[in-house]
Amino acid sequence: MATQLLIYERAVPVSSQRHGKWSVEVGANYGFSRNVNSVPLMAVEFPVAASEYPIVFAGAGEGVMPAVILGVLGRENLFLSQENSWQAKYIPAFVRRYPFVFSGSKDNKTFTLCIDEAFGGCNQDGRGQPLFDKQGKASEYVQGVLKFLQEYQAQFLRTQVFCRKVKELGLLEPMQAQVTQGSGERTSLTGFQAVSRERLKALAGTKLAQLAKTDELELIYLHLQSLRNFSGFGERLATQAVAA
Repeated sequence: MATQLLIYERAVPVSSQRHGKWSVEVGANYGFSRNVNSVPLMAVEFPVAASEYPIVFAGAGEGVMPAVILGVLGRENLFLSQENSWQAKYIPAFVRRYPFVFSGSKDNKTFTLCIDEAFGGCNQDGRGQPLFDKQGKASEYVQGVLKFLQEYQAQFLRTQVFCRKVKELGLLEPMQAQVTQGSGERTSLTGFQAVSRERLKALAGTKLAQLAKTDELELIYLHLQSLRNFSGFGERLATQAVAA
């Protein structure tokens, strides 16, 4: 699978032949996300995510997408406790869909449901939710997963449209965030982009009105407001240091 899948190690298509007796036990253990310091975010998630996470734009070219920053270092998730519980009210959909994911065809017209067989909750002991019933048909649980991923894919396409518009308007610029630890040591975070307030203010009134009409102006301001959440990373670093 593509490296941008981040938390997936061994994702394979779900089939009754291979997974007919498999079950999935999904609980409150998010240890699979311990080594990621950012995950993609869909535009529809901005209103609930902006109060807890810094929302930035990552990637290049046509691959620019929103993401939430989870850590200061490369393989660090400050929103995960030592016991692998998630330390925030809202959990990004990218994390919640695990261990499932869609694999798209080359033309992105068809999608196949896949599961990460490396996930510790996968079992053949009947723990959790079965993937198939006795007749070999997809269980109600899998049907629910499919609906969730179909909605996720739809929101992904809408988010791409939003990002293209932000890029076409020339609003993005490289950003550097400063995180101050309890010791006073400062760490710089780079490699992502943010909307420039100056460029946004300089937009023509007609373009601003169009952004407001599509609710995309609200998304931009939620993104800008969320950048203040970088200030809480120092406290999270201190909390994890004490726990360790």
